[in-house]
Amino acid sequence: MATVEENFPRGGTRKTHKLEKSFQESVEHDNLFDISTEEESTKRKKSQKGPAKIKKLKIEKKENSKTIKEKFEILSVESLCEGMRILGCVKEVNELELVISLPNGLQGFVQVTEICDAYTKMLNEHVAQEEPPKDLLRLPELFLPGMLVRCVVSSLSVTERGKKSVKLSLNPQNVNRVLSAEALKPGMLLTGTVSSLEDHGYLVDIGVSGTRAFLPLKKAQDYVQQKNKGAKLKVGQYLNCIIEEVKGNGGVVSLSIGHSEISTAIATEEQNWTLNNLLPGLVVKAQVQKVTQFGLKLNFLTFFTGLVDFMHLEPKKVGTYFSNQAVRACILCIHPRTRVVRLSLRPIFLQPGRPLTRLSCQHLGAVLDDVPVQGFFNKAGATFRLKDGALAYARLSHLSDSKKVFNPEAFKPGNTHKCRIIDYSQMDELALLSLRTSIIEAQYLGYHDIKTGAVVKGTVLTIKPFGILVKVAGQMRGLVPTMHLADILMKNPEKKYHIGDEVKCRVLLCDPEAKKLIMTLKNTLVTSKLPAITCYGDATPGLQTHGVIIRVKDYGCIVKFYNDVHGLVPRHELSAQYIPDPERVFYVGQVVKVAVLNCEPSKERMLLTFKLLSDTEPKNERERVGHDQKTERVINVGQLVDVKVLEKTKDGLQVAVLPHNIPAFLPTPHLSDHVANGPLLYRWLQAGDTLHRVLCLSQSERHVLLCRKPALVSSVEGGQDPNSFSEIHPGMLLIGFVKSIKDYGVFIQFPSGLSGLAPKAIMSDKFVTTPGDHFVEGQTVVAKVTNVDEEKQRMLLSLRLSDCTLGEPASTSLLLLSQCLEELQGVRSLMSNQDSVLIQTLAEMTPGMVLDIVVQEVLEDGSVVFSGGPVPDLVLRASRYHRAGQEVESGQKKKVVILNVDMLKLEVHVSLCQDLVNKKSKKLKKGSKHQAIVQHLEESFAVASLVETGHLVAFSLTSHLNDTFRFDSEKLQVGQGVCLTLKTTEPGVTGLLLAVEGPAAKRTMRETRKDSEPIDEDEEGDPALTVGTQKKHTLAIGDMVTGTVKSVKPTHVVVTLEDGIVGCIHASHILDDVPVGTSPTTKLKVGKTVTARVIGGRDVKTFKFLPISHPRFIRTIPELSVRPSELEEDGHTALNTFSVSPLEKIKQYHAGQTVTCFLKRYNVVKKWLEVEIAPDIRGRIPLLLTSLSFKVLKHPDKKFQIGQALRATVVGPDSSKAFLCLSLIGPHRLEKGEVAMGRVVKVTPNEGLTVSFPFGRVGKVSIFHVSDSYSETPLEDFVPQKVVRCYVLSTGDHVLTLSLRSSRTNPETKSKVEDPEIDSIRDVKEGQLLRGYVRSFQPNGVLLGLGPSVVGLAQDSHISQCNLPNKDLYNKYLPEGKLLTAKVLSLNHQKNLVELSLLPRDTGKPDVFSAAPELPLLKQKERRVDSEEQDQKGEKKEKNQKRKEKKSQRGQEAVKVPSKEKREPQRPQVKRQDKRERRESGSDLERANKRQKKTGLTEEDDSGVEVYYREGEEEVEEMKLLPKGRLTKPADVPRLQLTSGFVWDVGLDSLTPALPPRGESSDSEEDEKPHQATKKKSKKERELEKQKVEKELSRIEQALMDPGRQPESADDFDRLVLSSPNSSILWLQYMAFHLQATEIEKARAVAERALKTISFREEQEKLNVWVALLNLENMYGSQESLTKVFERAVQYNEPLKVFLHLADIYTKSEKFQEAGELYNRMLKRFRQEKAVWIKYGAFLLRRSQAGASHRVLQRALGCLPTKEHVDVIAKFAQLEFQLGDAERAKAMFENTLSTYPKRTDVWSVYIDMTIKHGSQKEVRDIFERVIHLSLAPKRMKFFFKRYLDYEKQHGTEKDVQAVKVKALEYVEAKSSVLDD
Repeated sequence: MATVEENFPRGGTRKTHKLEKSFQESVEHDNLFDISTEEESTKRKKSQKGPAKIKKLKIEKKENSKTIKEKFEILSVESLCEGMRILGCVKEVNELELVISLPNGLQGFVQVTEICDAYTKMLNEHVAQEEPPKDLLRLPELFLPGMLVRCVVSSLSVTERGKKSVKLSLNPQNVNRVLSAEALKPGMLLTGTVSSLEDHGYLVDIGVSGTRAFLPLKKAQDYVQQKNKGAKLKVGQYLNCIIEEVKGNGGVVSLSIGHSEISTAIATEEQNWTLNNLLPGLVVKAQVQKVTQFGLKLNFLTFFTGLVDFMHLEPKKVGTYFSNQAVRACILCIHPRTRVVRLSLRPIFLQPGRPLTRLSCQHLGAVLDDVPVQGFFNKAGATFRLKDGALAYARLSHLSDSKKVFNPEAFKPGNTHKCRIIDYSQMDELALLSLRTSIIEAQYLGYHDIKTGAVVKGTVLTIKPFGILVKVAGQMRGLVPTMHLADILMKNPEKKYHIGDEVKCRVLLCDPEAKKLIMTLKNTLVTSKLPAITCYGDATPGLQTHGVIIRVKDYGCIVKFYNDVHGLVPRHELSAQYIPDPERVFYVGQVVKVAVLNCEPSKERMLLTFKLLSDTEPKNERERVGHDQKTERVINVGQLVDVKVLEKTKDGLQVAVLPHNIPAFLPTPHLSDHVANGPLLYRWLQAGDTLHRVLCLSQSERHVLLCRKPALVSSVEGGQDPNSFSEIHPGMLLIGFVKSIKDYGVFIQFPSGLSGLAPKAIMSDKFVTTPGDHFVEGQTVVAKVTNVDEEKQRMLLSLRLSDCTLGEPASTSLLLLSQCLEELQGVRSLMSNQDSVLIQTLAEMTPGMVLDIVVQEVLEDGSVVFSGGPVPDLVLRASRYHRAGQEVESGQKKKVVILNVDMLKLEVHVSLCQDLVNKKSKKLKKGSKHQAIVQHLEESFAVASLVETGHLVAFSLTSHLNDTFRFDSEKLQVGQGVCLTLKTTEPGVTGLLLAVEGPAAKRTMRETRKDSEPIDEDEEGDPALTVGTQKKHTLAIGDMVTGTVKSVKPTHVVVTLEDGIVGCIHASHILDDVPVGTSPTTKLKVGKTVTARVIGGRDVKTFKFLPISHPRFIRTIPELSVRPSELEEDGHTALNTFSVSPLEKIKQYHAGQTVTCFLKRYNVVKKWLEVEIAPDIRGRIPLLLTSLSFKVLKHPDKKFQIGQALRATVVGPDSSKAFLCLSLIGPHRLEKGEVAMGRVVKVTPNEGLTVSFPFGRVGKVSIFHVSDSYSETPLEDFVPQKVVRCYVLSTGDHVLTLSLRSSRTNPETKSKVEDPEIDSIRDVKEGQLLRGYVRSFQPNGVLLGLGPSVVGLAQDSHISQCNLPNKDLYNKYLPEGKLLTAKVLSLNHQKNLVELSLLPRDTGKPDVFSAAPELPLLKQKERRVDSEEQDQKGEKKEKNQKRKEKKSQRGQEAVKVPSKEKREPQRPQVKRQDKRERRESGSDLERANKRQKKTGLTEEDDSGVEVYYREGEEEVEEMKLLPKGRLTKPADVPRLQLTSGFVWDVGLDSLTPALPPRGESSDSEEDEKPHQATKKKSKKERELEKQKVEKELSRIEQALMDPGRQPESADDFDRLVLSSPNSSILWLQYMAFHLQATEIEKARAVAERALKTISFREEQEKLNVWVALLNLENMYGSQESLTKVFERAVQYNEPLKVFLHLADIYTKSEKFQEAGELYNRMLKRFRQEKAVWIKYGAFLLRRSQAGASHRVLQRALGCLPTKEHVDVIAKFAQLEFQLGDAERAKAMFENTLSTYPKRTDVWSVYIDMTIKHGSQKEVRDIFERVIHLSLAPKRMKFFFKRYLDYEKQHGTEKDVQAVKVKALEYVEAKSSVLDD
């Protein structure tokens, strides 16, 4: 290679140092540096001269190869010198130093004091104060590995072991010392550190003397948000800055740290850099001057040259560099003496401020064989080529074991060596190698290589009191703590171990990051062959291992394993025998053998036993336990799983978690967020059903608890569920569920398992008497965290709606309603899968459906029971209110509308109200407000009807998950008027519109009258045009006028002309050419003067255009035009349209013509766009003709803006009105092959859809053309008014034949066609598998529809393998419309016959009657049901009579069809009654069942239970007590065919019985007479009846005598207050009783009675009543009534107490202003009372008014006597701790104690508060101060005892011992003083 003499512009070649010369002379010239030809080709620049040149310059090459080599010699420690500026990369960050990676594999260290002066100063203060300053960041927070930093070499030293150490400094004062203030120029890139924080920015230390550098806050904003996670910059933070502005000759500079500016910063000539002040890290533009095999020589900044060694070439461009090539380079270092500048071309350095990304090498520690040498460098080392082609480097010291044996000859290129990767140089992106034998053979290279539990050999280094230090390998050393020196505790370890001894240890803990290694010398552990537990996951139940006892307590022993894993051996597991005192038997440090009982890795809990599993236990049992645990561990808490229902139990569902079928439990309340929907889903979910996305709540031994609440699932998915107390902060909103309810509050659990308490006080915004009234267990709630105690793992929560709002109440309420109805829809689909026709019918019934049914019976309470529905057994009933005052008789036919279907009791609530039955078809607007009447109430929503139209609307009764409690006065009642805002205008699948209720104040108690019909909006005028229209004008058509724009509307502009006349310019008369999509009216601005031409006059009243000759023309509104073409002379047209009829006007337009129109509005009701083509011509665009996109049709208001110009095609005139019909999608032709948008008008089950198009065209969609893939419920998603995209198949007759298949409507999507179209028998092939819908059942088989006109027949023999005994059952199991798969057996084209088979062997599908084995049983049941139906109808056939007798002999059980009738509000006693009587109902039911002989029919008033088998009156008593779901229902009979072990009486305990009020037990006698006339009671029956009545009477007597009985009426309370007249609690309960019934006056009267009755001596009792009365007036009274009661209370009681109580009442009811005023009154009246000041201070702190609270304290100290000051300050400090700033509280305590150091009460409070709110260190500091006070021994004993108790609770054994020692020292010191 040609070697040309180098020439640096500044003084030629570098002189060779003597040291270098001598070394070079000792090494003879060799071919070490002649690289191989292959290498030569890559390294040589392309434009190099050929080999001839090489020959010519052979002699020169010999001489010069050394000089070139020297110049490109890579850096070594020797070539560094003090003051050298160098770029480095942070490699490691330790607490007190940084490890910096330097170029060419070097490494240096930065001490913590070399960051910057400001940081060092803060450190010194910290050391002096022994307290960390607030803003001081630790080094790991200031620096991150990979950061590039500019350093200066501060010193080079040699360590004790002879190793050279490089000390660096990052201090800007050292790095930038070479710069002066005058040298600073804008655009310079410098590094600096933050030295202080100012109001508007930061002062940055850039190390230039005489310069102040300022970084404004604005310039730092982006950096703070992106890089600093939003935190402010702190002192010592290292920044790359750009100088923005220099003022005062460098005295002040303004900086910027924006990422974009920094990363593109380049050093330029204008910045006047010199070799003296050039800084590393600067990016420069350079030119390649010379290319050599060792690197490049560059020219930069015009005058300077620099070197790039081979390590810093851009890897991808090696070998492609050529002379004069322009490159960008980064300065790496500048030698201060030789002025050699080294640069790097690596791309990563060319963007300043960007950290290095690759920080380590994956094969660290790997030993490599035969690694070839790439090149050798005399003073630095050698490079090697690894197998993957990457370059690696070995420093000179690592090339041999010692200098003596080093042989440079061995490192010729191509020679191979064995080496080991020991490190990675980030700056060079190279692996660092070592060839030393000791390193290659070393077992461990770094702490990373040492695994916990491994046995290692080491050498004893030193023996200390805390243990032995052992050298493991190289620089690695570990500690063996004193406890681990031997199996027993050693007192004198130096006798056994000596320095230099070889020892064998086992690793207990290894933390590579902290370089921490803890080992044990316990022989049992070192030699143990049992498996080691290194993490909780290793601890499988049954595993035996060795551990060490670290603590012995009364409750058991804590045993520690490896990696700080520990477990508990409970007391009962310590031994087979009882151990009274474990501390005597076991000791700390003892090695024990344990077995794992159970482990929860997520909670880091482990249970162990010393009772090892005996060998007698069967092996397979042990394996099974292990296996169970293994499978259980598959599920983690918080995981979402799919589950399959196995069976129903009393409290929920037993399920299997898929795919491993792990058993788990899903409680009923956890099935839904809605309390009422849980039991419903439980009732209809069957074994075998699959539930998706179920959450795992907890997982303990053999028990997995699941939850399906959508709110909890979404909060876990969204990551809004904290996993530990450390993640929880006050103010957080969390979603959880009620775990348990106590008298004092409610416990809430969250999905992660954490739980907290919501105390009674903050459970609700309403007054809470009993928490059970407000919440139920399992209910979903939103909780706000108010307080967190991390140490005790507790938190307090608020459930108040005011704290837990999730957004607008209206949107939350709508969301809850939609979710609830969606779940009910899910329940319907579950019901539709049942085999019972009754249940399927109920599932299809939706509110709003109108039925023709027959009145069966009118009950005594006025309600009506109907029959004759679609299914015989169906129970329909209308309450008295829903009779709507109509006269009804049995047998009468009536039209009713369904209000609600009760899916639990299987009955339908209907209404006879004519407004609902004949609802008006008026279109409704979304968002419109309507008056409505409540028709039906459910637990969480109500159904109302709109007064105007009769539409049924659902609205939520709750606006929040926590909003569950209503006072009686707040509860809605049927018939009540409400104001609703509509949220949907189509009923959808639920049959109900959705709405949100307006304010409760708008509720009315009577029916609202109908509002008048709204005006026709088509003829609405602009109010602006009605002003000034009375004035006459003299304008004529064609006149030019000037006016001012008054207002701009979307389709017209109003202009004021002279004399106050108002004119109008239409959008079509503004521009000649209107661009589509623009709004022309926006061109005219209000206030602008315009010149226009009059083109017509519009009548004020009729808005019609009048001719100029019309007498009223002078009072018209002039119509103007500002079109340029109109303004020209004779270019105008007149709008003389009076003589022309509207229809004639639009006839001038023909179909297909394109017009420009302007959107006036979107008519939501009519679903069309109203447009104007000209002022006098209007048009309509039906919504379906606006677009072919569903998105646009769904939200047309987003696509089309009012006033916008649209290009439309005329479709035709609308004959009914003078409108043009237009289309935005071209001509509207419904021809074969066209695709168009239509609207579903009718859904015909099992047939298809009827679709309407604009202009009256109608089409039919067959069930086979709904989708490319048939489904069980093909028409489920279609509801009337749904928009569909249709393909026209044919246009025969007047009705179109359509297809909705996506293969037709969107052929380009090429969607998969699962079920092909079959239009004729020609489309069917023999042997083909096809799906079709059952058409009907014929005597010879089943007809299956395969296409719209193709039907196949499956004969009896080809339907199923089992034969149904009764042919009628075919209709039941193969109903019309059922989807089946069939195989085509044969085709008969002549007769058009297709023969099919449904057998499993042909179709591959399950048998169509898969429950065949139980069919005979089914048949019997079927007969029984039929007979029951006939009996009820009263048919007297002989066969039925016999069957009936048989039944009565067998004691046939009662059959019930449950009802959920709308009851009138009952008195509160019923609620209490059912709780007591529920237990009895079970036994009553058994007795009742045994006794029933005869059938009858009754409906009991308000009982909620309908009974078909009656015996006498007394049985009604019992029936009323039955739980709602206890008896079997005829509808359930077909369920017998289930094979999943269905249980008849499951889950009934969870259903609440509906109990009637007392005293109505036999009111229904007359009702029963018609049914009993034919039957006389036998003697035995009368006897039984008598006994029954007696029993009932005795039961009532017992209940009245029960001392624990709760009062249930005013009489009960009167009796109680007579017996205890002075008990305020009874009087308060009596008041509460009246308040529940919203009888406010009665409650007031009770309070007044109490005040008169209670003895005057009972002051507190009286005060309680006064407080209750104040509460009552505050909640229900006026301000006047409250003031009166308050004034009386102050007269009769101690005034201060009354004042304080009223202040509390105000605060609790959030009347903060009144509370504040009251406190100010108190401060004037009771200024000497410290309690008032303290209460007021607390009140202000709770309101977050800390400043006001501080001022109150100052005022208090001024008013109160001095002796009270300490107590008040201490109390305020306590309040600050609890409610305000803990730091301020500490300061207050410290100030007080410095003045009064012997106030032990204050010390005690301070200690309490710090324990509660402070850290352990702070608590110990206070204790240390207290025990060194000179107090009385008695008080000192108290403090020592507290200190000892604290350490026992929170500290270790060592800490406890230390306190005891201190106490002993104190006692000894005291006694010695006494002795003296």
